[in-house]
Amino acid sequence: MLLWIIGFSILGSIGAIAGAALFLLFSESTRKTLVPCLISYSAGTLLGAAFLGMLPAALASAPARGVMATVLGGMVMFFVLEKLVLWRHCHDAGCEVHARAAPLILIGDAFHNFVDGVVIAAAFLHSIELGVIASLAVIAHEVPQEVGDFAILLDSGYARTKALLLNTLSAATTLPGAIFAYFWLAETTVAVPYILAISAASFLYISTADLIPGLHRQVFPAESLRQLVLLLAGIGTIAIFHHGG
Repeated sequence: MLLWIIGFSILGSIGAIAGAALFLLFSESTRKTLVPCLISYSAGTLLGAAFLGMLPAALASAPARGVMATVLGGMVMFFVLEKLVLWRHCHDAGCEVHARAAPLILIGDAFHNFVDGVVIAAAFLHSIELGVIASLAVIAHEVPQEVGDFAILLDSGYARTKALLLNTLSAATTLPGAIFAYFWLAETTVAVPYILAISAASFLYISTADLIPGLHRQVFPAESLRQLVLLLAGIGTIAIFHHGG
């Protein structure tokens, strides 16, 4: 199981950085078209992973009241973390938080990626299927985040090579987060359902408080329809994989 966790943690961090770097090869106009599409899709994968994977798994192993209270507490916690600029996922180069202090974004990303590693480990400790689903959702939402972070660092005067190196270092915290969670949760299996509940809270918070509000900036009917289709495609990807497992 540890090899699965290590492998998908590395895949999650490297996949996000590689995807973001690939997007940077495109022109700015192309990125402005493609990134919102990826955000719509990733919002769907996060919602699907939370409602179809993590919450059912947590509810099957722990009392509903405790699980739902943990989800609620988790969402409040992530609200506080965002206020402390630790969980900020702004995808806009003009974002007030990004404009204030680009280095804080790297610190926040390192923290967030560490938590992503915990999410992946907790999911795999429940089942391989849930672990793969969680990893897919992590990769999907990390790519547009890393694209935005690359853009911020470049706009702040960082060279492309340095920006890539710094983003890679912040993404590398996924692996230690996963290894830490594996050894801790292996000794405290009773905590796994509640870690899954917190993981679901993080996915729900990111999708509903960060990604989806940004999509509402586009009000044209054709764009709105495309967002809906991609959102449903993200949910469908998780549903198909979950059903297939």
